[in-house]
Amino acid sequence: MAQTKYIFVTGGVTSSLGKGIIAASLAKLLQARGYKVTIQKLDPYINVDPGTLNPYEHGECYVTNDGAETDLDLGHYERFLNSPTSQANNVTTGRIYQSVIEKERKGEFLGKTVQVIPHITNEIKDRIQKLGKSGNFDIVITEIGGTVGDIESLPYIESVRQLLWELGENNAIVVHLTLIPFLSAAGELKTKPTQHSVKTLMESGVQADILVCRTEHELSDDLRHKLALFCNVKREAVIQSIDASTIYDVPNLMLEEGLDKVTLERLDLKGYKEPDLTQWNQFLKRHKNPKDTVKIGLVGKYVELQDSYKSILEAFIHAGAENEVKVVVESIHSEYLDISNAEEKIKHLDGILVAPGFGERGVEGKIAAIKYVREHNIPFLGICLGMQMAVIEYARNVLGLDEANSTEMDPETVYPVIDLMEDQKNITNKGGTMRLGSWKCQLTPDSMVASIYDDTLIEERHRHRYEFNDSFKNQLTDAGMIASGLNPGTNLVEVIELPQHDWFVGVQYHPEYKSTVANPHPLFVAFVKASLAHKMKKEGATMA
Repeated sequence: MAQTKYIFVTGGVTSSLGKGIIAASLAKLLQARGYKVTIQKLDPYINVDPGTLNPYEHGECYVTNDGAETDLDLGHYERFLNSPTSQANNVTTGRIYQSVIEKERKGEFLGKTVQVIPHITNEIKDRIQKLGKSGNFDIVITEIGGTVGDIESLPYIESVRQLLWELGENNAIVVHLTLIPFLSAAGELKTKPTQHSVKTLMESGVQADILVCRTEHELSDDLRHKLALFCNVKREAVIQSIDASTIYDVPNLMLEEGLDKVTLERLDLKGYKEPDLTQWNQFLKRHKNPKDTVKIGLVGKYVELQDSYKSILEAFIHAGAENEVKVVVESIHSEYLDISNAEEKIKHLDGILVAPGFGERGVEGKIAAIKYVREHNIPFLGICLGMQMAVIEYARNVLGLDEANSTEMDPETVYPVIDLMEDQKNITNKGGTMRLGSWKCQLTPDSMVASIYDDTLIEERHRHRYEFNDSFKNQLTDAGMIASGLNPGTNLVEVIELPQHDWFVGVQYHPEYKSTVANPHPLFVAFVKASLAHKMKKEGATMA
């Protein structure tokens, strides 16, 4: 292809309609037809990145290989496309303004008055085209966060308008995701909110080329014709997006609706091949036809909002399909967990994952959970803070260092088995300053994790400030806790395990970020397999 094509995905009527899933599904279909595709997210909030946002505000913060703290939709992009994203795939208003202001301070605008148009819109357009100009992609899909009509989205919509004009006909299109609500009192679907949304978009000079209509009920031919007529799109460009049992059904639903075909026609791309979704559908078949079920407890302090642990939940789906089991995740709020009720909340489970997090709230509950699973031989996976809590629990209850802690929770602890990384001690700005992105890890050849990865040198993504304190490594190792993964450059402990336990692994990094439909993460696959084995063993003991 001579020129990169651009697809802009906007949203109307209400938020949370699933623009990210629609963008990822369309990208999957185009990829399956042989095109090189990437997706980026433009977020209208003024934070520079989601790294300093509370998970209750924004869901999880997703981290890329190059260390960008990004929106969780980038996780969907990677899980669907099985290809990594980067800093260029997520841009916020904060980053746009920060960049423009830095240029102004350097005198790059030659004394001109800096304004939203053209300076902010030019910066947005540059960011949109950065991936396209790399030469790595045939098609770039850009998801515009927020809802059409929001004040903060206006510069993005104006930038889209300008790009549609600059790039020329057939080189850029707009897919508008909207809602067709069902009014039970009237017993019918209503198109008026969508008409108003498209009208709002047109008032900004942007005409939608394709309508994707979120709905709980089938759209009739008459309703589709009405939408096409009043929204000024072709009849075949009215796409139904009905509620699905799983997000992984959406690419097939969009294929049935012809979203990819109408997109290719609008972009004047001819001679495309039929999509190859063989591997995708094999995954779906395993996911929907499990042979068994395992119950795994997710111990964390943000469990009220599922999006806080989105990548972990999706990694369980991938690993469950790989093992042909259904993983039932039971959320356990660590703030309401302690030694007195740990047995009641954990005994019936087949495995426990202690989740990442920051701050002291709920950490004693995590430690109580780890003590119970360690003593009762229940499979355990600790991620980041979860790994650190496992070290603290072992130091307290096996080494007898009762006051062992992390300096994050207790700066004055006499046994800082988890401590602030040396290069973090003089940092005052919190945004984007943690240990971030992909780092190498050398695994001990005969360890359990080495056998799980079937390798001794791996790369995993990080997001943390505190680390295993090397001063206590010998004591912990002598007591049976093995440091089975080290960073080869810094010698920082990345992985701990207990060989005397059936399956007990803690990792400093975030394996969930790298799990995709095509490549379920080996740690999650092994953990689910171990949980199933524990269930079988428990059932066998009960029957005996």
